[in-house]
This record gives sequence, structure tokens and C-alpha cells, in this order.
Amino acid sequence: MTGNRRVVAAARAVLGSRFRLHGRDPALGLDCVGLVAVALAADGHQGGIPADYALRSGDAAKAQAALKDAGLLRVEGAEPGDVLLLRAGPEQLHLAILSEIGLLHADAMLRRVVERPGKPPFALLSAWRWEGRG
Repeated sequence: MTGNRRVVAAARAVLGSRFRLHGRDPALGLDCVGLVAVALAADGHQGGIPADYALRSGDAAKAQAALKDAGLLRVEGAEPGDVLLLRAGPEQLHLAILSEIGLLHADAMLRRVVERPGKPPFALLSAWRWEGRG
């Protein structure tokens, strides 16, 4: 299994996990950052994902710097398994994982991790790839 498939499979393995702000354990709950951390860990990513942050900071430059510091590479033309940085609202950023059919993400409104078919409902700011993949 290739790295990008492992990332998608790991995200799908936690579908239905409840939403929990700053959550990092699928048994206890995940937020969007926690979902990305769990999915990347399945492909050997060893950390660098921030644990203390405000969901409504709206600071895209800070979020992009954190993704870069975590060892991800900014890419054009996202592929399944890539991490998407999205603007969910005027001051709210969101992370998700692109799948073959849509978007895997921790949905705060639905209070769980879901796979949403189709294009992301939020503005795409950037796409990021974990280059440590197989």
C-alpha cells in the first residue's frame, strides 16, 4: 500500500469518532488537527503537529508555517492523501484529508469524523503532502 493510500485508510479507520477539541485519540475524540495527526502517523509521521492552538485564529500564515515545521511540503494539485488547509469561516481555519471521493474531516457541526463526497465546502488555502510516505 502506498503512503497516500495509508493516510486515507487511516483516516477512514476512525470515521465516526466523536469530535473533541484538541483530541488526539480516536477512542476519546478528534478534532481536525488530531485526525491529520492520526492519519499521518499511520504512514510514519512522528509528530510536530501542534497541540495547543485556537480554532478561530484565522492566521493562515501561522498555520502554513506549522504545517511546514511538521515536515509537510506545500504542493499544487492535491492528490488523495494530501492535507488541505481550508478557510471554514472569516476567522476559522480547518484541516482535512483529500480522498478519492471527497474530504475526510472532523466535523464540529456533526460532532464526528466524516467523509464528505464532492468538493470541499470551504475555500482551499493550500495543500500539503507528507513526503515521508512510501
